[in-house]
Amino acid sequence: MTDTRLAIDEAKGRATNAVRFALGAAGLTALIAGILILAAPSKTAQVIAGIIAVYALIAGLANIVVAAFTKGKNTGARVGYGALGLLFIVAGVLALQNLSLFALGLAVTLSVLVGVLWIIEGVVSLTQLKDASSKVWSIIFAALSVIAGITLLISPIWGAVVLWWLLGISLVILGAIQIVRAFKFGR
Repeated sequence: MTDTRLAIDEAKGRATNAVRFALGAAGLTALIAGILILAAPSKTAQVIAGIIAVYALIAGLANIVVAAFTKGKNTGARVGYGALGLLFIVAGVLALQNLSLFALGLAVTLSVLVGVLWIIEGVVSLTQLKDASSKVWSIIFAALSVIAGITLLISPIWGAVVLWWLLGISLVILGAIQIVRAFKFGR
């Protein structure tokens, strides 16, 4: 074998190993996150709420720094950045004071948002019925989408719990599959 061929084979091997590592790391991360969600759903939600709260504090400080030290911006922009920074900081502090309540608020907000989106998706599906290749499946999809959306709007806390569990289960399954893919890749 020539030196060039050896170098190409070696580069392919390194690339394959890098992909395996990336797939395995992503799979392991998903698997661990899924297990945490299923084992301690409330605590995991609080950790995520805490991460968002810390992000709000950092974003607030960043906006205040922009407001204070940006010379090229006009006064309105600087006031806007300062006000936005203060709002972020207030939101972050309030969230950190009661992570359970903040996590519940986030869950209910997301549940309502998903419910509204599912209702809209169902209605849009019905408006496209004339062009649908399978009208029966389009009607079934629309009906289920609207029913699921209404269910989430009627009971957003229950809906959030169900969605959280589905996320945990999905992460465990997808994480395990991704780990298997990591071992099988390039073989």
